[in-house]
Amino acid sequence: MPVILAACREAQRASLVGEDFLILSEEEAKEFDAIAARIIPTTATPGARQAGVIYFIDQVLGDRREEQLALLREGLGELQAETSVRFDAAYFYLLEEAQQDEILASIDTTSFFSTIRYLSVAGMFALPEYGGNRDFVGYQVIGYENQGAWTAPYGFYDADFVERGE
Repeated sequence: MPVILAACREAQRASLVGEDFLILSEEEAKEFDAIAARIIPTTATPGARQAGVIYFIDQVLGDRREEQLALLREGLGELQAETSVRFDAAYFYLLEEAQQDEILASIDTTSFFSTIRYLSVAGMFALPEYGGNRDFVGYQVIGYENQGAWTAPYGFYDADFVERGE
């Protein structure tokens, strides 16, 4: 977990300055970004793309996650092959959303899809300083009110603490 948190902080910095990707190629970033955008699409609320999830994914994969990176690269190769066979297109991100959904539905039980879905959700709702969740858009989606501090009492066990003025 500490490794992921450190990667997340770096992801936020990279996302804010529009920096190049640490580990992903431009093609991989476009493909994974398109997948994340279908997992958490933009509707009446922001989606993965607005949250900068791809920067979170890049940073997490670049932090000694060779096994997950290899799994995702292999899965992406298979996804691109399926994209070529079904729709005669070189890249998943070039497909229409309905076509993308069709392909993703056909692989939703694979380790590749489980991994990219997990990273997409984590990037959407992580603290912004850990990467992803740019401008707290993930929090907006779930209606979470982000406060810098919460006031006591938090529960009955804090009542005496407040009364003592501590």
